[in-house]
Amino acid sequence: MQKLRYKITLRLRLSYMQLVTENYLTQVSNWPEKGKHILAQFDENSIVVYQAYKPKIGRFAALKGDFGGEFSLSRMSWIKPNFLWIIYRSGWGTKTGQEIILAVTIKRTAFDEILANAVDSKFIPTIYNSQEEWKETLKRSLVRLQWDPDHNPMGGRLERRAIQLGLRGETLNNYSRDWIIKIEYITEFVRQQRSNRESSKWINLITPKEDVYPVNNPEIIYKLGLSIL
Repeated sequence: MQKLRYKITLRLRLSYMQLVTENYLTQVSNWPEKGKHILAQFDENSIVVYQAYKPKIGRFAALKGDFGGEFSLSRMSWIKPNFLWIIYRSGWGTKTGQEIILAVTIKRTAFDEILANAVDSKFIPTIYNSQEEWKETLKRSLVRLQWDPDHNPMGGRLERRAIQLGLRGETLNNYSRDWIIKIEYITEFVRQQRSNRESSKWINLITPKEDVYPVNNPEIIYKLGLSIL
């Protein structure tokens, strides 16, 4: 009986999705075509980031509402606020070890803290006096910043850059439990939309609604290399 309850609870939890979605073509016309921008779904108090995991980790997180079980706190874990980047990286949930796609809603104050502590994975001469200074700063940092080419639904490379943030140590520990508002299992949604990406000019493709995330601190804007609209 207990095992049956567990299966029913798991099925209900994994089938429930609260993400706000919108037609992809409606959204893309409002997004910057190039530059470094944080595209995300957010409100006054929260922001959604995405991760892809193997089934044991992903389903555990979706059921429990935090990360545990086989989730490792000793490794760096990457979060991505941009839906198109996570589906490109995971091959729409088809790559081994990335079959389960999660939408993790965290506190917006926590995300801002992550941005403030991020250190670029590449040496930026205008920010650091020397490579030695950058390497030492990177070594101490609990957040790693990386900008990668964004991609369209078919995987085509875009001029716009997408951000991903690697978390480790105390920051990862806080993220895995204390900063989480909710975790949504969106694997079925991803699978449904995978077929729509191949429709004529993506007219039927639905994606999570995203806008450019505002960063108001000039020092953080400069450090992240954010493009100004």
